[in-house]
Amino acid sequence: MGNIRKKHSGAFKAKVALEALKAEKTISEISSEYGVHPNQVRQWKKQLLKELPSIFADRKKKKALDREELEAELYRQIGQLKVELDWLKKNLSYSASEKREMIEPMNPEIPIYRQCELLGLVRSSYYYEEAGESEYKE
Repeated sequence: MGNIRKKHSGAFKAKVALEALKAEKTISEISSEYGVHPNQVRQWKKQLLKELPSIFADRKKKKALDREELEAELYRQIGQLKVELDWLKKNLSYSASEKREMIEPMNPEIPIYRQCELLGLVRSSYYYEEAGESEYKE
C-alpha cells in the first residue's frame, strides 16, 4: 500500500521554516522532530526567504491603491454633488408647476428622478399638460 500524502497547514509550514531559518538545530533534527522530509524543510525555508520581502512591500502598494481608489470615488462624488448644487441653485424657489417645467429630461449629468428629489417633487408628479390631457414625460 502506498504512502498517503500529508497536507500541512500554512501555520505548520511557517513554524518549521522559521525553525530552520533560526539554525539552532540541523535540518535533519527539525525534519525528525516535525515528521517531514529534510528536502521539504529546505523547500519551505527557501520559499520563506523568497517571499519574506514581498510581505512588507505589498502592504504599502495595496494601501496606496486602496487610497487612490477611495480618492477617485470621493472626487467623483464631489463633482456630482457640485453639478447637482449648481443645478439646484439655478432652479430654487419656484412653484410646483414651475419646478416641473425646470426639469431637464435630456440632462446627461443629473437623471430625472434625482432632479425631482432635488426640487422636492414626487417623480410621478413630473408631467405636462397638452391639450387638456395629462401625459407623463419619460
